[in-house]
Amino acid sequence: MMAVVTEVEQAAAASFTSVPRSLAAAASPALAGALFAASFRAWPLLICGALKIAYDLLLLMQFRHLKPPEER
Repeated sequence: MMAVVTEVEQAAAASFTSVPRSLAAAASPALAGALFAASFRAWPLLICGALKIAYDLLLLMQFRHLKPPEER
């Protein structure tokens, strides 16, 4: 993310991406514990893997045409 924003925008980009990440990190243990207790034990791992794949593919689709400044 930092490679595609200007130096002035890097602090804003870092805070914009770190807030949702920290909120998700705070809520995920409770959700995983509930899934472990309620059903098939692999559900949290399968859900997290699917979410990570979807996140990576969405980032790839959104930024595939944007090159870092050193590659222009």
